[in-house]
Amino acid sequence: MASSEAQFWFVALTLVLPCLSVTAKQTYIVQMKHHSKPSSFATHSDWYSANLQALSSDSDSDALLYTYDAAYHGFAASLDPEQADTLRQSESVIGVFEDTLYNLHTTRTPEFLGLETANGLWAGHSLQDLNQASNDVIVGVLDTGVWPESKSFNDAGMPEIPSRWRGQCESGADFSPSLCNKKLIGARSFSKGYRMASGGSYMKKPKEAESPRDQDGHGTHTSSTAAGSLVANASLLGYASGTARGMAPHARVATYKVCWTTGCFGSDILAGMDRAILDGVDVLSLSLGGGSAPYFRDTIAIGAFTAMERGIFVSCSAGNSGPSRASLANTAPWIMTVGAGTLDRDFPAFALLGNQKRFTGVSLYSGTGMGSKPVGLVYNKGTNGSSNLCLPGSLQPESVRGKVVICDRGVNARVEKGGVVRAAGGVGMILANTAASGEEMVADSHLLPAVAVGRKVGDLIRQYAQSDPNPTAVISFGGTVLNVRPSPVVAAFSSRGPNLVTPQILKPDVIGPGVNILAAWSEAIGPTGLAEDSRKSQFNIMSGTSMSCPHISGLAALLKAAHPNWSPSAIKSALMTTAYTHDNTMSPLRDAAGGTFSNPWAHGSGHVDPSKAVTPGLVYDISSDDYVAFLCSLDYTIDHVQTIAKRNVTCARKYSDPGQLNYPSFSVVFGNKRVVRYSRELTNVGTAGSLYKVIVSGPPGVKTIVKPSRLFFATVGEKKKYTVTFVSAKGGSRTSRSEFGSIMWANPLHLVKSPVAFAWTLL
Repeated sequence: MASSEAQFWFVALTLVLPCLSVTAKQTYIVQMKHHSKPSSFATHSDWYSANLQALSSDSDSDALLYTYDAAYHGFAASLDPEQADTLRQSESVIGVFEDTLYNLHTTRTPEFLGLETANGLWAGHSLQDLNQASNDVIVGVLDTGVWPESKSFNDAGMPEIPSRWRGQCESGADFSPSLCNKKLIGARSFSKGYRMASGGSYMKKPKEAESPRDQDGHGTHTSSTAAGSLVANASLLGYASGTARGMAPHARVATYKVCWTTGCFGSDILAGMDRAILDGVDVLSLSLGGGSAPYFRDTIAIGAFTAMERGIFVSCSAGNSGPSRASLANTAPWIMTVGAGTLDRDFPAFALLGNQKRFTGVSLYSGTGMGSKPVGLVYNKGTNGSSNLCLPGSLQPESVRGKVVICDRGVNARVEKGGVVRAAGGVGMILANTAASGEEMVADSHLLPAVAVGRKVGDLIRQYAQSDPNPTAVISFGGTVLNVRPSPVVAAFSSRGPNLVTPQILKPDVIGPGVNILAAWSEAIGPTGLAEDSRKSQFNIMSGTSMSCPHISGLAALLKAAHPNWSPSAIKSALMTTAYTHDNTMSPLRDAAGGTFSNPWAHGSGHVDPSKAVTPGLVYDISSDDYVAFLCSLDYTIDHVQTIAKRNVTCARKYSDPGQLNYPSFSVVFGNKRVVRYSRELTNVGTAGSLYKVIVSGPPGVKTIVKPSRLFFATVGEKKKYTVTFVSAKGGSRTSRSEFGSIMWANPLHLVKSPVAFAWTLL
């Protein structure tokens, strides 16, 4: 889905304008110098309260919204601008920032990912043993809450909840703690930032009930994708029927509702992360994210640093702003940044035109259809540019009644366009891509017979409608089709690099299934999310990096079960270095945006391959001190680094270049330099006595030299370093071009591959 189509249930949480209050007061997040707390205060919360009370004699006693203990050092408060300015003058305060609003990014996948095997073994591991081990893994999901009655959260056969769990199930007007069980072990909600934005006071009751219950569907979908239980006979109104299951079906789920009808506020997100860390989750999944702010201003990056330091794997969606260049969210290197690709499953639909040409698209329409009799076809390419987009109120009933309407994709939600056509009297819709979406086709559960087609087909249909004196069309549907080729294909909506925050870190990290994904759904809302959609379904099919992110979160839970002692960076490295870059036709991965081959700025290291990730051979491990050295290399102030690290930092150790971080991929920016040299360290997690040889590929304009060219690991856990030197050709001028290559360490058992992106200038 393109970023311009702001469907609230799966638009990749993208940073938008600071939240505005209807009163003088609004929410601010205050960063404090944690170690500056005077001994006269028993707790940091007491100290924060005293700082607020000192602002004025009549300071509101309920001004303190949240105190953060783990994910952040500071608090959120209701302040007027003058009070915020006063706080900024305090020597104990690092910064005071306005709360920020984020909007949501939005089961064939187990087979597609190789998680279903006939012999009960998965990459040499007994599935029974792995499933039993994953009972101890807890996946925390920050989203729109949960529909606890869903069969995807059935706890049949699950053992007692791990004793280390410190979370709880929150009580609400529409949510009883008894709805939690041995599967859904925690459910909390955080709404004080949302309350402030809704009515100017967090004491004023907002329109939406404050509880963990999911009124939107997005959170139920992502939670069940990551770790939903097995559910037989699942489908969306007959489409994609089969057994639905999460990636780690025996892991525990804890949900943290931080997103509401108006979006997700930074103060609430931070409170949710803070609580999840303290509760004891092992994996954090956030299908949401910010823009390209520096890490010390990025709420999620700051909270994720603490999670990483405590051994928690953090997975975030890359965003749905593709195919625009440099459109990534969640670029911090300690976060797993996930893009989206297609499955080998499709939902074909057909448009038969009056000239007898039949075109294939996709649809999830489940109604009675429009029959076999052709009806008039209309394309309203008006001068105002709204009727061709089928924006609300743009269609004239007298011109579309009883006809099939061609709607250009873009601006408003795809399903909303169908609603506009139906309201104006149209009987069908052809949703035609423009250049922005290319050949990518996303299926939707439309309210009227509708088919989505790619740009090339769309152009042919538009041309026919405008040139034929009596154009007609009839739409029909083909159900569910498996083993589609080629697949996977990088989704056009998936956000792209380069990484503008730190160009030396290649993002996204990987892609996973994110197009037409079946998972559990909230019964409080119809499949389209439209107010007029009265249909109810226990499952829904959705697309977005919101869907690919929990796939990787669930896979990380499986790797955590298989390797309890691995660090988050080791799990991340295993998923990256074993990813594949060829589709099921053995061709390089394609990009739906242009129909051409993809590259690492779109797919990162490639598409995840969990069966190989469980035995990667070698990993690139990174400690929290390494990340601090990385931050110090960014020329941040000590206060900025301490804001992220939350401890005393001197920056006595820093990298000469941020690209020196022991990352599993390379991003080389030459700029005015001809030579860039990086070192890396590999840890043997395979067998003792392993010998690896390097295999290098790259563009003709760059020479890549790796020393040594062989690495021998005598023992398991042994570490070996290597140096790679990239030399740009003589006379190479500064250009905006980009090139790609790879560095691979290989032996008969393992291929440990790192993509390399080369740039001479970023923009």
